[in-house]
Amino acid sequence: MFEVLGLSGPQELVYRAMLQQPDLNVAGLAEHLGQSGDQVRQALDTLADLALIQLDAGAGQARAVRPQAGLSALLAKVESDIAIRQRQVEATRAAIAAVAGAHDDQQRAGEGQVLEGMDAVRERLTELADTASTECLSFSTGGAQSPDTLKAEAPLNQLALQRGVEIRNVYLESFRNDPATLAHARSMADLGGQSRTTPTLPMRLVIIDRTTALVPIEPDDPRRGALEVRSSGVIAGLLALFEMIWRIATPFGTQAAVNEHGLAPQERELIRLLAAGHTDEAAARKLAISLRSVQRMMTSLTERLNTASRFQAGVHATRRGWV
Repeated sequence: MFEVLGLSGPQELVYRAMLQQPDLNVAGLAEHLGQSGDQVRQALDTLADLALIQLDAGAGQARAVRPQAGLSALLAKVESDIAIRQRQVEATRAAIAAVAGAHDDQQRAGEGQVLEGMDAVRERLTELADTASTECLSFSTGGAQSPDTLKAEAPLNQLALQRGVEIRNVYLESFRNDPATLAHARSMADLGGQSRTTPTLPMRLVIIDRTTALVPIEPDDPRRGALEVRSSGVIAGLLALFEMIWRIATPFGTQAAVNEHGLAPQERELIRLLAAGHTDEAAARKLAISLRSVQRMMTSLTERLNTASRFQAGVHATRRGWV
């Protein structure tokens, strides 16, 4: 009945049971509903994510939020999301019309161009690499680059470095597990290039000579192509973003430092993503790692927190100041 709110049938049953019999613990709920303990715990995680249950710190167990508040709030959010989505569709339609109408004028004015598809992007990057004179900055997101792509980039980078061009790349932390990317970073370092890693990146980005930038048309789907931007105001903002992330990123060749809680950067970012409401699948995409790796990391964190579920792990992580 409440699938539109994000609740499956078994999860709805757990919620209704908690409303009717608030004294039941996990074992009691499992027996009452004929579900396994793991099923109940998974349902509790989802209910916690949807703010339909809260942890009673004094009693040491979860309690169901009144449906007048919890379910109504979820329904209001769904309605709001639909309205926002509709406005986004209308705004996107208007933006498409504006981009299509201004495309020719934009190119003539020298403010940039639209590069449709990855082939067009690669061709333009080759041209920019050939003409770069001072600096090339980049964010590399998504999965690790293919050996063929890295092989094609190597001579371009080498020629640029020999001309005195400064090259700085920021990769995802997950790239440290890719042999081809590691070998590429080492060869770049031997030639004078610099590479760093960070758990997540906002989008793909290339900035050439602080005058030209390439950003994806659609950040979640770089295959669609890129926008080439030459507006000084936009470039200034992108440069500030790059420098901010560069400062906190970990240089290749050094181990990513753990914080005072013993958390590696990837673990800290995973906790932040899950606390912000991202699913395991969404977190895996953001970190560019497999779903299994996310689940393995989450299992390690729950064990270190001595908890039995993601919901309890979130509560304990917050109490300890991990989030």
